[in-house]
Amino acid sequence: AVVRDLPQPDYSRRMAYDQPMSIYEVHLGSWRKHDGWRFYSYDDLAEDLIDYVVDLGFTHIEVMPLHEFPFDGSWGYQPVGLFCVTSRFGNAGGLAHLVRRAHERGVGVIMDWVPGHFPKDAHGLARFDGGALYEYADPKKGEHPDWGTLVYDYGRWEVVNYLEANAAFWLEKIGMDGLRVDAVASMLYLDYSRQAGQWVPNIHGGNENLETIAFLRRLNANLYRRYPHAAVIAEESTAWPGVSRPVDQGGLGFGYKWSMGWMNDTLDYMARDPVHRQYHHREITFSFDYAFDENFILPLSHDEVVHGKGSLLGRMPGDDWQRFANLRAYFGFMWGHPGKKLLFMGGEFAQAAEWNHEGELAWDEAALEPNRQVSDLVRALNRLHRDEPALHEQDCQPGGMQWIDGSDAKQSVVAFIRWDSAGTAPVAVISNFTPTPLENYRLGLPRAGRWRCVINTDSTLFGGSGVSEGVVVATQAEDWHGMAQSVALALPPLATIFLSLEP
Repeated sequence: AVVRDLPQPDYSRRMAYDQPMSIYEVHLGSWRKHDGWRFYSYDDLAEDLIDYVVDLGFTHIEVMPLHEFPFDGSWGYQPVGLFCVTSRFGNAGGLAHLVRRAHERGVGVIMDWVPGHFPKDAHGLARFDGGALYEYADPKKGEHPDWGTLVYDYGRWEVVNYLEANAAFWLEKIGMDGLRVDAVASMLYLDYSRQAGQWVPNIHGGNENLETIAFLRRLNANLYRRYPHAAVIAEESTAWPGVSRPVDQGGLGFGYKWSMGWMNDTLDYMARDPVHRQYHHREITFSFDYAFDENFILPLSHDEVVHGKGSLLGRMPGDDWQRFANLRAYFGFMWGHPGKKLLFMGGEFAQAAEWNHEGELAWDEAALEPNRQVSDLVRALNRLHRDEPALHEQDCQPGGMQWIDGSDAKQSVVAFIRWDSAGTAPVAVISNFTPTPLENYRLGLPRAGRWRCVINTDSTLFGGSGVSEGVVVATQAEDWHGMAQSVALALPPLATIFLSLEP
């Protein structure tokens, strides 16, 4: 690749733990197309995509891989040229302009980065000098059985230096604010997707790839030293300890980790008929048990709307009204839950069909009233997430969340408090995951005073029935949920409400 001089990026605190982070994940090739078939260029996207994201209030964009790749169906996850910006949408200068334009509008940009494997194409790195140069020579380590790709040899200094330099290239030359490292679990485990006899244990007889561990620790330590305002994010799907713990504390050194457990459990819960949810209450509450074990991002990513899984809306039960109400309640719960947020494109307006990388989003649906109202809700949630310190300052701190009641399985209600770092402006988040309004539902609250409903996903503005819309409730000196103050209010059906303590 020919790397020309590019404008220097403007770093900020966009990726800091105490800052709002609501990420719009996008596949540039299928977000929108000219005449339904021709790709938008980086310059086109610098205007239309950034305007769209700013209007919806997202703080960041995460783009799926933009290094050059031969097969459209890989979505970029089988790159042949890590230093080459894919020419599908323009050149490196155009991409740098897109990133710079995002920064001018206050939006951070994260890119998916793929250092875990590469394809066997002859014009790539496979058998580059006629032998195994970039990949492990032993196919039990060097070939990925699921994807038919090759695995980098993390024991060779030349290879890890190449990968580390590439990460620096995207941060320094293109100006990315962060990198999301793809498929970290496949890098960490020697027996990943392999049966007995198909893998080679490490020198201690274990299944951990010690060379990968050393590489990731060195990579993260060096990147955070050189680019302290950037972030490296792990897509790691197991319970590997300390993924986002600093290297000097024995961790892998990532800044954030995707919470795959939260995503799997909560989507399973939401797909259930509400009458059965009471028997699966732990699916919606279990993530709180480990919410602060890592610095988590809650991902509703592209992987959840492909391969027959259906769209987010399509996974919700009930008739049309209930499906939209379920999705709105789920989004409210997600934005209230500790952790940064990530939503794949199309989810923001409840697209009916699952994602198709060969097409574009169903923009005709986005204009329909129930879909537009979901967009209005996402915009309102993003604004609240940004404006209420309690909803972002302590996303990664145990003091940022306090239970009101996580045990009301019978009525499928989840209620908790989010705290700001000063402890002066709490926000209560209450979800009712049944289609029945719950009258005179009593909730303990940590402070006396008037609590105003600042968002109700059942609001008529968002397509709901309007139960408790705009309500303001004053606490009473009645002990409830272990708190000296409490309120009684009507919980709307299939809805999440946010109550903010008035100053």
